[in-house]
Amino acid sequence: MGTKGRKLLEDMGLNVSQLIETLNKAFADEWLAYYQYWLGAKVAVGIPREAVVAELIQHATDELRHADMLAERIIQLGGTPLMTPKIWYDYTNCGYDAPENPDLRVLLDQNIKGEQCAISVYKKIIDFTKDKDPVTYDIALQILEDELEHEEDLENIKDDIKMMFKK
Repeated sequence: MGTKGRKLLEDMGLNVSQLIETLNKAFADEWLAYYQYWLGAKVAVGIPREAVVAELIQHATDELRHADMLAERIIQLGGTPLMTPKIWYDYTNCGYDAPENPDLRVLLDQNIKGEQCAISVYKKIIDFTKDKDPVTYDIALQILEDELEHEEDLENIKDDIKMMFKK
């Protein structure tokens, strides 16, 4: 980011260094969420496996796109995205739930928990940047929309599974 752009954000009351750190935490979350979804799709067992795997893969793709959006913004702000996966654990807001139990219902619960955490993270970023940084605000809003949709998708699948086995 150019000096005039950075000064503009600071004049608007935004702590750019704090924002970069916040975005790096979200960046770590997105990479861990990507891996959790991707690996969960590989090991998933249960009915309806095909539908759940398709949803997990789609969500993984979205999480990777979110990481890309965040990395671009971090760089635009003059920061550096976290460079090693090992450090993601030090920065994560939402953690990582390894898909050790491949039961679809367990995977869905783990991923719903992750989406709910992500919703909180992006709400905070939106609040932090509102009326101060319209670019980051718009990015966070776009990602929040996806995370809300992901939560709804997963909860709907979970409800469908309950109905399938209800007698």
